[in-house]
Amino acid sequence: MRHRFAHPHDSGSSPGRRSAWKPAPSPRDVTTRYFATDPTEVRVSVCVVVRRSASSSEILLMRRSDNAHWGLPGGYVEPGESVVAAARREVREETGFEVEVGRLVGVYSDPKRVVIDYGDGRRVQAVNLCFEAVAGAPGEATTPHETLDVGFFDMARLPEPFVPIHEIRVRDAERGGAGVAVR
Repeated sequence: MRHRFAHPHDSGSSPGRRSAWKPAPSPRDVTTRYFATDPTEVRVSVCVVVRRSASSSEILLMRRSDNAHWGLPGGYVEPGESVVAAARREVREETGFEVEVGRLVGVYSDPKRVVIDYGDGRRVQAVNLCFEAVAGAPGEATTPHETLDVGFFDMARLPEPFVPIHEIRVRDAERGGAGVAVR
């Protein structure tokens, strides 16, 4: 039986073997663009590298509805919320999974890499804190309008298209260790 959060095109018959990607559904009218310039605001954001198990190289990814790219679950910290609470909330909202947040992987703030143009006049420099976590109990996503699909993928074989600013975060998590990347 195929787990509802298995790789979206994995029949379950042969681990590691995947079928060809199918075209993504059309994204919303607003399309997110990365590596923008001239930020109009700065916001604190979080993302989470969620491993299937503590020793797994498979991570939970979600396919964004605004541009059909695969990426890490995450989003902006809300007023009065801690970064750890925001990380848990974003994963639960976008994927349905409960997580136990672990180590801080890195802090990403270089305006050459983290300014996001939302296509509506906002260009946000997202100061991002990336955490590691282990997947807990699955549930229902509460923001299905933000997510086209979810699945676990091997870190060495990320799906395409992939959010370009998330790749370095996955690589930093993959390296492990006690140090925190500051980029």
